[in-house]
Amino acid sequence: MEPVPIIGGTGALGFGVGVRLAAAGVPVVIGSRDAGRAEQAAAKLRERAPDAEVEGLENAEAAARGPVVFLCVPFRVQSENLTNLKGALTDGQILVDATVPLAAAVSGKATRLLGVPQGSAAQQAQEMAPDGVTVVSALHTVSAATLADLDSALDEDVLVAGDDRDAKRAVAELLARIDGLRPIDCGRLEMARLIEGLTPILISVNSRHKTRAGIRFTGLPEPKW
Repeated sequence: MEPVPIIGGTGALGFGVGVRLAAAGVPVVIGSRDAGRAEQAAAKLRERAPDAEVEGLENAEAAARGPVVFLCVPFRVQSENLTNLKGALTDGQILVDATVPLAAAVSGKATRLLGVPQGSAAQQAQEMAPDGVTVVSALHTVSAATLADLDSALDEDVLVAGDDRDAKRAVAELLARIDGLRPIDCGRLEMARLIEGLTPILISVNSRHKTRAGIRFTGLPEPKW
């Protein structure tokens, strides 16, 4: 199996995704602006999943290592990261954008969503990505802390949106390797605006109830891809 690069793999969500994928037997490449920090995170990940195949590399080098690249960075640096990756991402790659435009990015509240001219962070990513790179929106409703804790069971849906059916299916097959996650096709990339808006709702609910609730669709026994 080809490695899965995670840009922002030293952050909470990126590291959590890396832990779960690595534990599921997927080779992972942790990306960071600093190669040293990336390797430190990779070493920490190997402690949690001793049999995992994990590397730590600078973002641009990491992004070139696999066909499906996860972008798990705060909204305030999404644009900067995509600019820096223009020479690294290539035709045919899939970019999984997990960015949420929270007001916390500009010293506001994490329960408020910022307006994005393109409609959503994912649509901004698609506009900035090199030609031939397909953006898929996913992982906005899964707790980073729960992902990073292999002792915590997962039992929730992952809402996936994108304009390319094959790209969405490839991302869904990868996420489905994580026990307890069920990818759901939510339609075209424009739906990312609504999906991203669920994150501040969950932050508010989880803060009030001191838990790590996720999203689960009822009456959907077998998702169609």
